[in-house]
This record gives sequence, structure tokens and C-alpha cells, in this order.
Amino acid sequence: MKKLSIIFLSLALFSLQGACQSSNEGNKKAEAEAQANLTPMEVPAENGLERAYFASGCFWCVEAIYESVKGVKESISGYSGGHSDYPTYELSNTGRTGHAEAVEIIYDPKVVSFATLVDVYFGSQNVTQVNGQGPDRGSQYRSIIFYQNDEQKKIIEDKVAEQEKIYGEGKVAAQVLPFQKFWIGEGYHQDFEKRNPNHPYIQNVSIPRLKRFQKMFPHLLKENEEH
Repeated sequence: MKKLSIIFLSLALFSLQGACQSSNEGNKKAEAEAQANLTPMEVPAENGLERAYFASGCFWCVEAIYESVKGVKESISGYSGGHSDYPTYELSNTGRTGHAEAVEIIYDPKVVSFATLVDVYFGSQNVTQVNGQGPDRGSQYRSIIFYQNDEQKKIIEDKVAEQEKIYGEGKVAAQVLPFQKFWIGEGYHQDFEKRNPNHPYIQNVSIPRLKRFQKMFPHLLKENEEH
């Protein structure tokens, strides 16, 4: 009888776990649909420079990639795409805030276009990996491209269609969401790769990812600018 009771209890817990998981997935899907229907917030240009927002796994990696691109003045690590105010690294890592690690790209549109920044985005990641990049897994590492107006949305949709011709329809993992708010990350995350070149993650993940991108897009790199 005791063994039978344990079996029933195990089945009940398994069923409850499945129901909770299904509920969480349903909540996340509903949240994503709600976000997709929001009106995008447009960030005005300042001193001729514009801003763009991307999420693509660990922001240490993405920050370094974009900062190597000519026309990009600065890349800032932070959080976007969620439903809570003042997210922190610890809170976003729980996956409960809805935020993804993201970067704010400050760029000169006379040197590099938004369309090229989207090319950099797709050219520096595993396009089909859902909820993560490389060893980083979880909704906080999911891929998102944020648009601020209809023109940017059209550019993104066209680029996604190009990727789907390569990888197959429905295989592109990136969400396309209207930009709402970017929260700047903690100070120790900024320029992390530059300041911590010997960090094990930087050595084993960030630098190899950066080098793969640089090999694919040498014509976009600052080091190859004509002087």
C-alpha cells in the first residue's frame, strides 16, 4: 500500500509540474503577444547620432561585436523586452522579469545604416537557437530585434525573410518587438570584455564569437577603415 501511495503521489506531482510548465509557457506567449501589439517608442537622434536596440545572448559578447563595427560610437549593456521596472542582473537572470540582456547601439547613420546593424545582428549569432546563444540558456538570453518605427520594422521583416530562405521558414528564433524601454546595466558589465580579457567566459565564449563575426564581415570593421 505504501508503494502504491508513493506511485500515486509521484504521478500527481508529475501532472502538477506539467500543468505549471504549460501555464508558464502560456503566460509567456500571452506576454509576448501583448508586447508585439504595443506602439513603439522612438528615440530621437542626438548630435546626429541614432540609437538601436538588440538582444542576442550574453550582452558582454554583443557589446564587443557592435563596438568593432565602424560607425558605431558606443555599445551599452542593459536590459529590455520585459515587464518590470529597474531590472537588475540578478532579477533578470531568474527569467521572471521578462527582460532579456540587450545592448543599446549609438551609431552614426551617415556611416552605418540600421539595415547593416541588422546584418551584423544575424551574422554574429546562431540564428535558429531559441532562448539563448551558445552555452547561455534561458529567456533572459533570447534573441530580440527592437524596432522604433514602421521603416525599421519593414527592414527587419525583410532581413528575417532572407534568413528564412537560408534556414527554413519558421526557423529564425529572433522576436521582433516594438521598442519600449532600455534599462542600462550595472557599471561592472560595461566594456566587460575590454576590462576583463582573461576572464574564462571572455576567453572561451566572447572572443571566439567576436572572431567568427570579424572573419565573416572584415569590410565592416573599424580596424579596416581607410585613414
